[in-house]
Amino acid sequence: MTVHETAPVLEETTLRDAMSRFATGVAVVTVGGEHAHGMTANAFTCVSLEPPLVLCCVSRRATMHTAIDRAGRFAVSVMRGDQERTARYFADKRRPRGGAQFDVVDCTPGPHTGAPLLSGALAWLECDLAQWYEGGDHTIFLGRVLGCGRGPDSPALLFYDRGFHRI
Repeated sequence: MTVHETAPVLEETTLRDAMSRFATGVAVVTVGGEHAHGMTANAFTCVSLEPPLVLCCVSRRATMHTAIDRAGRFAVSVMRGDQERTARYFADKRRPRGGAQFDVVDCTPGPHTGAPLLSGALAWLECDLAQWYEGGDHTIFLGRVLGCGRGPDSPALLFYDRGFHRI
């Protein structure tokens, strides 16, 4: 039996409800330069240590989708427990577009990609776009890690049951 043969069709809310029970870390994905943009994401993970690869999943309708596709590189800042406000800001579709959205946050351009790295993050990574894969209404962007760093130990920001939490 293959998944395509007999898999039941799920309503989006059913899958969304089920996945809300899976706690994830919270990260802000950024692109710099001409296509500057930031987006809060929880669909981010490490794929491989050798070679160093990570992935993030982005809706095909999201501004970030076009930004990563055009820039061919991106950065990720892993949010600290007290950075919920920053995470909410980059999830808010009413914030300014382009580079102006970074005017109200403390950040520095990454040395490898020029993408904004958010100050105070638990960790940060800069990536070249290695490959991408279609995944339903999202694209899975696979990034080759060019550089990364780690901030001081601190509680992490998690997303669980449609809300932010600290651990």
